[in-house]
Formats: sequence, C-alpha cells, structure tokens
Amino acid sequence: MKDLFQASRVLLADMASTLLFLAVYVLTDNLFLAVGLGMALGVAQIGWLLVKKKPVEALQWMSLIIIMASGTATFFTSDPLFIMLKPTVIYVVVGVVMLKRGWMNRYLPPIALATVPDLGVLFGYAWAGLMFFSAALNIALALSLDVATWAAVKSVWAIGSKVGLFLIQYAIMKTTGVRRARALMAAAT
Repeated sequence: MKDLFQASRVLLADMASTLLFLAVYVLTDNLFLAVGLGMALGVAQIGWLLVKKKPVEALQWMSLIIIMASGTATFFTSDPLFIMLKPTVIYVVVGVVMLKRGWMNRYLPPIALATVPDLGVLFGYAWAGLMFFSAALNIALALSLDVATWAAVKSVWAIGSKVGLFLIQYAIMKTTGVRRARALMAAAT
C-alpha cells in the first residue's frame, strides 16, 4: 500500500498543473486565470526541485515547456477551436516522449524495479498509446462539441483514463511482482 501512495503522489504532482487548471476553470469559468495559475504552478514545481537540488526528469522539463508554450499561445489567441485543439499537440508530444524505453523507472519503487522491470517498460508504451488515443479523441471532440461540453468531456476523460490505467498498471505489477518474488524465494530455499 505504501508503494501505491508513493506512485500516486508522483502522478498527482505531475498532473498538478492540469488539475489546478481544471479546478479553477470549473469554479470561475475564467480561462485566462486558470491557464495563468496552471503555468505558475508548473514553474513553481520545477523551481522547487532546482532549489532542493533534486533531479528534474526529461518528461518534467518537457511538460513545463509545453505548459508555458501552450499557455502563452492561449493568452495570444482567443480562438476557442485553437484552445480546444491545443491538447492534441500536447498529447502527441507527451506520447512521443513516452516512447523512450524505461521512462517510467522514476515512478517505480525499488521492489518493482527489481521484480517487474519488463512490465514497467510495457506499461510505458501503454501510457504512450493512451496519449496517442487521447490526441485522436480530442480532435473528434473539439470538432463536434461546443466549448463547455468539450471541457467537461475532456476533463473527465483526461483524469479518468489516467487514473484507470494507473490502477490497472498497479494491480498487474503488484500481483506479478509478488508472484515473482515468491518464486525467487522458493527457488532460493
């Protein structure tokens, strides 16, 4: 259970800017305030890691660059279609970065790295697939829904799909890891 909370903490930290954006947008219906606060949180998170002299992973840097670029573009354009299609580019870029073998290692506890590193690699590709699927889905939604409906559906999908894949991954890796650890212990005795 400790490993689940640790992995959840890292995932929530990575999604914090998105979650803040969503919460502020839903509560205030103010796109610019929501984007600005999401951008500020992204910068603050990276700044905190740098001040603490902790490593900043490539996916975190890429996320910050995307947040800053897309946020800035949002301020310069007020075109709702641009704003709705913008996540498609983000999903594709994140998906491409997630194709890097082993990117998920930073999210895995030491026991998982020891017992199920192969599943970490496979689920890294599953996450990339989720990003590519989300990009295609976002295009379909942006071209067929009004802004308010798009925001609601996209938000539910964005959070629900990630939480769902996270829970599936955790369950599979945990049960497989326990089974493999027991098999190793049995072979050693």
